[in-house]
Order: sequence, then structure tokens, then C-alpha cells
Amino acid sequence: MINELKQFGSLRVEARAYLTYLLTRNIPNHIPDITLDTILSAFKKIKKENENISILYVLDAKGVQLIDNISNKPEFRKGKGIHRTNRAYYYRAAREKKPILTDPYPSVTTGELCVSASMPIYDDKNNLKFVAVIDIPLTDIVRILHPTIWSAVFANVSKVTYAIFSLALFTVAVLLFLKGLIGLFSEGVHPSSVEIQGIFETTILFTLSLAIFDLVKAIFEEEVLGRNKRESAGETHQTMTRFIGSIIIAVAIEALMLVFKFALTDPSKMTYALILLGGVAGLLVSLAFYIKSTRKPRRESRE
Repeated sequence: MINELKQFGSLRVEARAYLTYLLTRNIPNHIPDITLDTILSAFKKIKKENENISILYVLDAKGVQLIDNISNKPEFRKGKGIHRTNRAYYYRAAREKKPILTDPYPSVTTGELCVSASMPIYDDKNNLKFVAVIDIPLTDIVRILHPTIWSAVFANVSKVTYAIFSLALFTVAVLLFLKGLIGLFSEGVHPSSVEIQGIFETTILFTLSLAIFDLVKAIFEEEVLGRNKRESAGETHQTMTRFIGSIIIAVAIEALMLVFKFALTDPSKMTYALILLGGVAGLLVSLAFYIKSTRKPRRESRE
């Protein structure tokens, strides 16, 4: 369901427009003597136009279901007399006085994730008489609104491509990690046999391996598995931040290693180490600007 939820999030406006169109075009509103039979007749037209709608039913002004569910499956034809006042499709429609679309939720009747579209129905004196509700499975509404078959093909090809690149990058991370282990144990376990330069190089290999692994993890979860991580206001994109942070650490270690090396062997070349430290400072400033620039739009959007 994760992919369907992600796709529904991007198609929500279209889904609301489509289901609202079905309701408003077929069900009369703000007319005198509106009856339940009029709504049931409209339901037949809606069901005929779209067989993907699983359940249709009508509530009265107090949120009580007036009829058993209209459905192609006999086991779903129930619900008459149940109070639906605590359901979003009732209280939102009654409060907002216009057709609404709910968030995806597990249907008590079908056991599937579905969305409900509802429409408040008034008489000519603007008194609420009924609330018409239609349920449609999440997978069906996504399939109906999916642009073309080529979009689905492209999405599948994209997933496979990302999976291949993730595997290749993971292989690089493993090779760097193994190279770091070899370098670590080649120095020996006794402190007197350890060389500072070798330890620095091993640390850089481990840091780069961790940075690439974090990148692989993020790519695989978001692009292959479809886990769209919602970032709260004030948070930045964790993948980019952690990856750049790991690179900064690796470069800073390299600069520190050069400082020690040139201090002991050739102080005249210390300028090169200082230039590298300046590059580290530039990366830190860039990362800080990235964090600030990505936080501001999210905060404004929330407000």
C-alpha cells in the first residue's frame, strides 16, 4: 500500500475533482421535496458509470445510515441504522457544506484501504436533508487517475534502475570498508607499531564507506521501496545532510593529516594544508546555507 498512498498524495486534487464531479452531476441539490428515491436513482447512474466504486450509501441529517450499502458483493450489503456521526465523510461534509474527500482509511466493511467522497444534500430552504457517500478502494482510484500505461512502465523501469545503482554503490561501500579493515589490521595491534598516517587513511576509508552506505539506504528506501519519509518543519533532507557531513569529515581528516605531515617533514608546504582546511570551511558554510534555505520554505508552507 505504500506506493498507492504515495501516488494518491500526488493525485489527491484530481481524485477529489473526479469524485465530486460524479456526485454533483448526478445528484440534484437545493431543490424542494428532495427524496431518498431521487438519490438512489442517481446512485444507479453513478454505479453504472464507474464499476470501481465498491459501496454507496445515504445518511440522514443526523448521520444515521438510512439504507443498507449498495454494492455488487452481497456480503457488503449491510449498515442500515448505524450512526456515522463520528466519521469524517459525515461531519466534514455537514460542516463545510460542500463535497469532500477523506484521507485513505481501512474500511470496516471491506477491510481494504479506501477513500470516501461525500456530498451534503439540502432542500430549497438550505436545510440539510441527506449526506450521500461513495467508497472506492485506494488501488482503484489510483489506477483510474494514473495518467497513462507508460507512466507505470516508466515507474517500474525507474525502480529497477535505482535498484541497480544502489547495488553498485553498496558494492563500492563494501570494498571501501574491506580496504579499511585491511589497512587497520596491517598496522598491527600493538600501539608502537601504529603509524599516524595509516590510521588517518583507514579512518577516511571508513568515513567514505559510511557516507556511501547512507546514500544507498536513502535511495533504496525512497525510490525502490517507495517509503516517502515526511520531513517535519525545520528539518532538512537527511540524506544530503548526512552525505555532505561525511565528506566534510573525510576531507577534514585528510587536511589534519597533511598538517602533521608537513609540520614534521617540510613546514614550507604548510600552505597546501591550510588551503585544504579552507575548502573544509567552505563546505561547512555551503552546508549551513543549504540547511537554512531548505528549512525556510517548509516553515512558510506550514504557516
